Amino acid sequence: MIRSSLVLALLLAACGGQTPGASQAPAPSPADREAGLAAFETVRGVLQHPRCQNCHPAGDVPLQGDEGRPHNQLVLRGPTGHGMAGAECTTCHGPTNPPNSFGMHVPPGVAKGWHMPPPEMPMVFVGVAPGALCEQIKDPARNGGKDMKALRAHLEDPLLTWGWNPGAGRTPVPTPYAEFVAAWETWARAGAPCPGG
Repeated sequence: MIRSSLVLALLLAACGGQTPGASQAPAPSPADREAGLAAFETVRGVLQHPRCQNCHPAGDVPLQGDEGRPHNQLVLRGPTGHGMAGAECTTCHGPTNPPNSFGMHVPPGVAKGWHMPPPEMPMVFVGVAPGALCEQIKDPARNGGKDMKALRAHLEDPLLTWGWNPGAGRTPVPTPYAEFVAAWETWARAGAPCPGG
């Protein structure tokens, strides 16, 4: 009897089935999926705000300003996303935002080194349709090897949270940070559904 139970368990495991007594996470309900899609719209709005998409352009020139104009000084992504030799992002973008009294034309900074995604994984946000943006974010082959847990941890990155405190003359992300995180978590709990999928 023990031997036949073991054989059955091995066969089920080999065929992708479950062994008796094993639990499987239930599929999200249609209501959960709809809540997840609505939550992703909040997430998408943040990711496609200028504070985020300026460092996630379609090309190798970062953008700047609320209008997303090409960066002055012929700045380029560079081979690692940190700029070109002699013109690294951190050359101008120091470790902190300067005081507002310095004025709006002083480059902002952040505690973590300023950079763009690397060229082999550019994580483009500008002009990307919601469904494609969603799929890109979730795909470890295109997001730096991050699963959903690692992506959630990334939301605490100082370079990301800078968008809510961008310094003098810059429009912060209008969605409150706590609301953005709550939307992300709702979307993730719903199985991270994508629009049109």
